[in-house]
Amino acid sequence: MNGFQLRDLAAPVRLSLTLLMLVTLGGFAASLLHMQEHHQNRDGQEGLAYDDLQGAYHGVHVPSPLKSALERGHPETLDARQRELLDAWLSSDRISEDFDNLDLGDDSPQEILIGACLECHARTSSSAIAETVPLDYWDDVKAVAFERSIDATDEAILLASTHTHAIALATITLLIAGLMLGTRWPAGLSSSLILVAGLGLSTDLAAWWLARSSAGLVGLIIVAGAAYSISMVLMMLAVVADLWRPVGRP
Repeated sequence: MNGFQLRDLAAPVRLSLTLLMLVTLGGFAASLLHMQEHHQNRDGQEGLAYDDLQGAYHGVHVPSPLKSALERGHPETLDARQRELLDAWLSSDRISEDFDNLDLGDDSPQEILIGACLECHARTSSSAIAETVPLDYWDDVKAVAFERSIDATDEAILLASTHTHAIALATITLLIAGLMLGTRWPAGLSSSLILVAGLGLSTDLAAWWLARSSAGLVGLIIVAGAAYSISMVLMMLAVVADLWRPVGRP
């Protein structure tokens, strides 16, 4: 292979490039963790889920988990009258006020839930379900009683984020691609990774805006973002490996 090669650089320069690649890899890892922290719990549930991302880029209506369970026929021990009472309660604007309303007596939502649900959802229950969805107290119940509407990120904020990410990521991608072209790896490998990175980044950023009008494109954000990140990580690892692998015979 003729022309410039990274391996021809002096050892101190190769060491510096290696450290810079490691710093950039750390930045990509931090970016992933930041995305998780930034978007998680939008749907009111622990952890990053698809609804969190759909809410951020498109907006989403999250129905009451408790109401959804009732509509699925859960729990089976509820009679028709109790199910209607709980459904009416969850559809009202007095969910907090009527939960343990003494005037309702045995027809209060609290009493119905105690009788029908705590066998599996009490904190002292041996059921694994109790660990994820306890229903002993009002603080437990309110976490699953209310429906939620998640509004998409404000357009001005999305514009500022696009401005920052487009310039910064395009620049770092050009630099990594240039370094990749200076390695001794097969040209087909370098070309493929650079192509995936370019397509992934441009598709990801475009889908941020397109997903505002089409919820189905939120999945494209995930796929394109993953493709971009993976290709960038592979190129950085390839650059580091090539900086230090022995010089081969002509």
